[in-house]
Amino acid sequence: MGIDLSLIWAVIIIFGIMMYVVMDGFDLGIGILFPLLADTSERDVAMNTVAPIWDGNETWLVLGGAGLFAAFPLAYSVVLSALYLPIIFMLMGLIFRGVAFEFRFKAGASRQHIWDKAFVGGSLAATFFQGVALGAFIHGFPVADRAYAGGPLDWLTPFSVFCGLALIVAYALLGCTWLIMKTAGDLQKRMHDIGIPLVWAVLAVTGIVSIWTPLTHPDIAERWFSMPNLILFLPVPILVLVCTFGLLRSIKRYAHYSPFLFTLALIFLGYSGLGISLWPNIIPPSISIWDAAAPPQSQGFTLVGALLIIPLILMYTAWSYYVFRGKVSADDGYH
Repeated sequence: MGIDLSLIWAVIIIFGIMMYVVMDGFDLGIGILFPLLADTSERDVAMNTVAPIWDGNETWLVLGGAGLFAAFPLAYSVVLSALYLPIIFMLMGLIFRGVAFEFRFKAGASRQHIWDKAFVGGSLAATFFQGVALGAFIHGFPVADRAYAGGPLDWLTPFSVFCGLALIVAYALLGCTWLIMKTAGDLQKRMHDIGIPLVWAVLAVTGIVSIWTPLTHPDIAERWFSMPNLILFLPVPILVLVCTFGLLRSIKRYAHYSPFLFTLALIFLGYSGLGISLWPNIIPPSISIWDAAAPPQSQGFTLVGALLIIPLILMYTAWSYYVFRGKVSADDGYH
């Protein structure tokens, strides 16, 4: 029995995208919450919580994209052809907020508000178009002769737009609970206060997406609601409710760390639900990871490099988060 290189590469890409969603999610969430912060000092504190780590978080996005190109070139060509515009808009948002991030700390007081607005706009754009791309991916892509056969705006549907708005809400909650964990005083209390409505909003959009998806995709409905899958997958929605209850309770108790951990659990459960709905198709609705795979020689060669670089990325990430652990105050500067 040989090694299934396609399966290994699928796990690597799934892991990389999950790491990106978690790590850059709270970073983008802080930008989304920026208008709700009271003054410049609170915005300085919020940005200082991610200043040492924000650019490293996006390494996982590069890893996921490079892995897709190396291991599943058909999926890379089809997905990027179908989602060319939302991906370009997402990258423009990431670039714009990155520039705003750096320039904000160098701007004078009279011009700092310009970069604040740029940071908010870039965060909203990057998050929204990530969600749009996700919604279009769930909807699936027409493929003919191993090439994308749809139009340039097929990604723009009511479902994909709603997914974009839903991801804004989810990232806002992730950023909110990150600030609860990393700050103290009035800023932390404000995040506790807005955390409760955000939890209910996330639960609402999750429920809508969970109902909308099977109603419009019979194959996904069959996967979730046929026996014995109904019994096997039932723990996922049950755990979502349990984690939501724990998150609400921890925020009401003014806990410091557990709200962020419960939010991470909700993100993971949502990611798991997406995997259950689509696996093993890497080009929905019908092209699997094995159908889209590169030759085994190519997958094996690039896997050697991936297995060398991924531990280094993990060690650097763990080290940076360890060094910059603890609470952040207004006295902590960014350099």
